[in-house]
Amino acid sequence: MAAAAGTRLALLLVLGAMLVACSREPEPFFQRQLLVFGTVVEISIWGVDAQHADTAFADLARDFEARHRLWHAWHPGALGRVNQLVAATGWFTVNPSVLPLLEPAQMLSLRSEGLFNPALGRLIALWGFHSDEPPSGQPPGAEQIQALLAHNPSMADLEIRGVRMRSSNAAVQLDFGAFAKGFAIDRAIEQLRNLGIHNAIVNAGGDLRAIGKRGQRPWRIGIRHPNGQGVLAALTINDDESVFTSGNYERYFDYEGRRYHHIIDPRTGYPARDTASVTVVHREAATADAAATALFVAGPADWHRIAKAMGITQVLLVDERGVAHLSPAMAERIKFETEPAEIRVSEPL
Repeated sequence: MAAAAGTRLALLLVLGAMLVACSREPEPFFQRQLLVFGTVVEISIWGVDAQHADTAFADLARDFEARHRLWHAWHPGALGRVNQLVAATGWFTVNPSVLPLLEPAQMLSLRSEGLFNPALGRLIALWGFHSDEPPSGQPPGAEQIQALLAHNPSMADLEIRGVRMRSSNAAVQLDFGAFAKGFAIDRAIEQLRNLGIHNAIVNAGGDLRAIGKRGQRPWRIGIRHPNGQGVLAALTINDDESVFTSGNYERYFDYEGRRYHHIIDPRTGYPARDTASVTVVHREAATADAAATALFVAGPADWHRIAKAMGITQVLLVDERGVAHLSPAMAERIKFETEPAEIRVSEPL
C-alpha cells in the first residue's frame, strides 16, 4: 500500500482514445484522478451526464481517501491500532473499517498455501518496503530475516469471532498492500452501480476493474511488458472483470549488481525468484489482487496448482527468461503486441 505515487500507473494502459481531450467525437465520457494507496487512481465513466458523473467522482474520492487512511499499515489509523492490539495477543474489538478485510484475506491466504500472506508486515518493514519511497542501501542480514521467519507469522494465527479477534502469535503484523487496493476497487464499483452507473473503469495504478462498455465498444486494455517498457499484450474486457498484475519492476532497489524487488516469498524471507510478472483476470478485484501476488511467488513451477486452489482460471505468467506461461482461458483471448521468447499453455484450470 505504501508504493510510491505513480509507480504502477503504467502497469496496465487503457488503450484507445480514453482521454476526453483526445476524443474526436462528443461522448458522455468523464475522467478524474486522485492520489491514494500510494498511486494514482483514475476513474472513467461513460454514459451519464456531467452532474451525475461529478456526484460519483466526489463520493468515490471521499471513500478512497478514507480507506487509504484507515487501512494504511504504517501511518496512524485503524489498521495501525489493530496491529498494536494484535501484538498483545489478547482479545480485542476490531475497528469496523478493518473487519471486512480480515476473513476474506484469511481465506485467500489459506487457499494460496500462505504465498499470499498479509501477516508478514514486520518482514516487509525489515526490507524497507513499508516506506513511501523505495529503500536504498543494502538488504537486511540473513540473521534478521531468519529471526522473523522463525516465528512463522501467518493469517492462520488470527482467531476471529464476530467483531472480536486475537492473535496467537505476537510476530503478526498486518499489511494489506496486496489486497486492500483490490478490495477498495470492488467497493467503488459497487458504489457506482448503486448510483446507476453501469459503464466505468476504476484503475488504481494500472490494476483495475471495468464494467459495461464505452458506448458500442468494449473496454480494451494493454498489459505492460515486464521489462518495464511498452505493451506486452492487449486484452478486451468482457463486461465485468478485474485485471491485476504483479511485476518485479514495480518497487525495487539495486545493491552490488543485484535487484531486490518488493514481492517477498514468505517461505524464504527474500524477494521471490524466477518470475518477472503475473497478470490475473477475475471478476473480483480483491481476489485478483491477492492472486497476482501469490502466483508471482509460486513461480513457473507451482503457479498452476495455486491458481486452481484460488479459483483463478485466467493467468499470464512471464518468467525471468521471457517465457510466457498461460492458462488455456487466457490464451484464448489475449493478443500479444510483443512476441515472448516462448509461449507455453498449461492444462485447463
